Amino acid sequence: MGRDLNVIGSDNVTAIGLGTWGIGGYETPDYSRDKESVEALRYGLELGINLIDTAEFYGAGHSEELVGKAIRDFEREGLFIISKVWPTNFGYEKAKRAARASAKRLGTYIDLYLLHWPGDSWERIEETLHALEELVDDGLIRYIGVSNFDLELLRKSHEVMRKYEIVANEVKYSLKDRWPETSGLLEYMKREKIALIAYTPLEKGSLARNECLAEIGRKYGKSAAQVALNYLIWEDNVIAIPKAGSKAHIEENAGAMGWRLSKEDREKVKLCVG
Repeated sequence: MGRDLNVIGSDNVTAIGLGTWGIGGYETPDYSRDKESVEALRYGLELGINLIDTAEFYGAGHSEELVGKAIRDFEREGLFIISKVWPTNFGYEKAKRAARASAKRLGTYIDLYLLHWPGDSWERIEETLHALEELVDDGLIRYIGVSNFDLELLRKSHEVMRKYEIVANEVKYSLKDRWPETSGLLEYMKREKIALIAYTPLEKGSLARNECLAEIGRKYGKSAAQVALNYLIWEDNVIAIPKAGSKAHIEENAGAMGWRLSKEDREKVKLCVG
């Protein structure tokens, strides 16, 4: 189930992760489903998924708190935790404070820390990237990445790093929205050994209901959702992070790993969504 991506050191990161957007709230905290959310995340970890993606913006930090509770009884070295800094916290000192606050809510260091969105100032992006390099030296974070960066901005960001490399870019990517392929972003990231972390990989469940994908999946004993996810993680540098909404969905998502669409079927899959 795991893979050594090379792009994230020697970490054996699972190709399917646990996404937490909406867990613990959206733009404000929601405490109504805390128990179920923590149980769902723990279930995913028990199944062998070892990557959790969160952010300070999710539930105004409450998502990070729930992740911290979920991982408490697991061996930390076997997990890979991603969090993100929101553009309002870009800047040398503000980014450092934001990272410390995220680590406090998580109760641990952060494996991969991302710039959540580009924001509106290149100077602030550059300043923040250099602040994150200091955080690596401090041991608060292990790796640096970005999110929602197009090819031009990723390349520009990659070039200004002083001490460490950008190892990941988290972007929207699914069978229905294959822009990383058509824009050249995926090819560039493969060449530079940068991980592509795909969010909304099931298009809010619509791909799970695609009968064409289900028909292809029957050949492998897999569901439409598993086919849609396997299409993405077929590439060695791609990780998909569907939302960890329920135990049933997490179990189904985990089943997207451990097998591989044939090249022929992977091409057929593209035709299922036009």
